[in-house]
Amino acid sequence: MNFVAIDVETANADLSSVCQVGISTFRDGRPVDPWKSLVNPQTYFDGINVSIHGIDEDAVRSSPNWVGVYQDVSLRLKGNVVVCHTAFDRVAVYRACDKNNLVVCECRWLDSAKVARRAWPKFSRSGYGLANVAEELGIKYTPHDALEDARCAGEIVVHALAESGLTLDDWLERVTCPIGAFGSYSITREGNPEGPLFGEVLVFTGALSLLRREAADLASTAGCTVGAGVTKRTTLLVVGDQDISKLAGHEKSSKHRKAEELVRSGQAIRILSESDFKRIVKL
Repeated sequence: MNFVAIDVETANADLSSVCQVGISTFRDGRPVDPWKSLVNPQTYFDGINVSIHGIDEDAVRSSPNWVGVYQDVSLRLKGNVVVCHTAFDRVAVYRACDKNNLVVCECRWLDSAKVARRAWPKFSRSGYGLANVAEELGIKYTPHDALEDARCAGEIVVHALAESGLTLDDWLERVTCPIGAFGSYSITREGNPEGPLFGEVLVFTGALSLLRREAADLASTAGCTVGAGVTKRTTLLVVGDQDISKLAGHEKSSKHRKAEELVRSGQAIRILSESDFKRIVKL
């Protein structure tokens, strides 16, 4: 779960006109070492852009240009997986470098919008903008600030990693596949009719000690039907042990929160830690 997330704001419709850049470094799934800088794009500011991010000529008058900030940018990006939400920020980095005769450092790019469209079916066709996905996942941030937008994009990837059970490398491959084409990544299973838990409809969430497919196989053998998301049929939600202990339960996945909402509305869903689930299966 180590990567960096980047976002930029631009002065006008030309994507090379970067006027602010923010980078959030993630270590073990948590944002650390935040960095941002205003950038003098050495071009005009369009009123519509200023109305969105609030940055104008006066704000950047004494700021470095793209050449002046790119050493800091490249030090953070080089050799890392770099997350951005949609392709605009990636193209802006390339355009700004090209305009200033700079070579873009080697890194691997991951589009968090593509991740969201594959991780959560409700965003597969629409509604996958940064603010909308953040609201759904309970991510609090201030929009149109480059560092805040970068952190939010990174948090979306962290949620997807936890809920899907896929690794960062898995997601780099997954986003190249068609939406809905999970193939070998699918963890849905039918329950073994002879299993002691036959009739239970189980969903996993959070970081598990087992690979997601191994956990799904274990649950299926025990009789559980394994689903990809929490629905009105769900009877068991198994939460990764790390997520149970993390911040005394204050950071919960969207699946966890949805299950709790259904419980409050009267649905019989039992929420278990992964360790307790494995103990039950062993019995």
